[in-house]
Amino acid sequence: MKTMRLLGILLLVWLGATGAQAAVSALDDEGRTVTLPAPARRIVSVAPHATELLFAAGAGAQVVATVRYGDYPDAAKQLPVVGDANQLDLERIAALKPDLIVVWAHGNSAAQLDRLKALKLPLFHSEPRDLAQIGDSLRRLGVLAGTGAAANAAADAYATELAALRRQYATRPPLRVFYQVWHQPLLTINDRHPIADMIRGCGGVNVFGAEALLVPTVSREAVLAARPQVLASSSVETREDETLSPWRGLSRFEPVAKQAVVMVPADLISRASPRALQAMRLLCEGFERVRARR
Repeated sequence: MKTMRLLGILLLVWLGATGAQAAVSALDDEGRTVTLPAPARRIVSVAPHATELLFAAGAGAQVVATVRYGDYPDAAKQLPVVGDANQLDLERIAALKPDLIVVWAHGNSAAQLDRLKALKLPLFHSEPRDLAQIGDSLRRLGVLAGTGAAANAAADAYATELAALRRQYATRPPLRVFYQVWHQPLLTINDRHPIADMIRGCGGVNVFGAEALLVPTVSREAVLAARPQVLASSSVETREDETLSPWRGLSRFEPVAKQAVVMVPADLISRASPRALQAMRLLCEGFERVRARR
């Protein structure tokens, strides 16, 4: 018995000395199993929302590079920048010797993703489709980064806040909402988009929810025909700007006529990260102001 105990102690010492760790696996948002021989220690994020997810999951210390606009939290601003959504510096990424790259399937160009795949490095595709999946993403990235305890705590806190927001606003009198992604061309979202989940959670009804495309192009005439009661959109400075130019002077467009325009900071509402709940709260409060005026 003493001999077995001694062998066990020696084995633990050897494992610690060699840094041997068990393999880790997690499903990404495309349903692919990502398996690493050990928790990732050098992670490259090639999407701003992925950078936020990694830091929120307790893996900020392992992130060795990000991309343009990957600027939250403040610590992310100190990281090397290896490109943007359209162009990545593949040589620099390879030189960093990452053991995991977190990508955005519909945010990074297909050509750039193909070049990343050619590096034969593990890729985790991150694209939460609703608000609940953001919390789930924290847990899965925590598994791959070996920061499960921190990631689970963050996901639990996120789930609690999300549930509270839905309890407060989801059953409020419904409002018909047109969410404008961009004005030239005129882009909106269908009901499979995380922003549509925010709208539902605030008691809103997305007037283009049944569209087939995730981000469809619509005409001004189609928007008028949908008869929205609220126009919601985003801007850098949360104020009405040129993005609302298609609607100026249209007195028959109810959101303009009744001042039912809700603007939310772009970096909050456009990133599938825990800060999406800040955007949702602002959206809900904006809807409440519209209800009060009605």
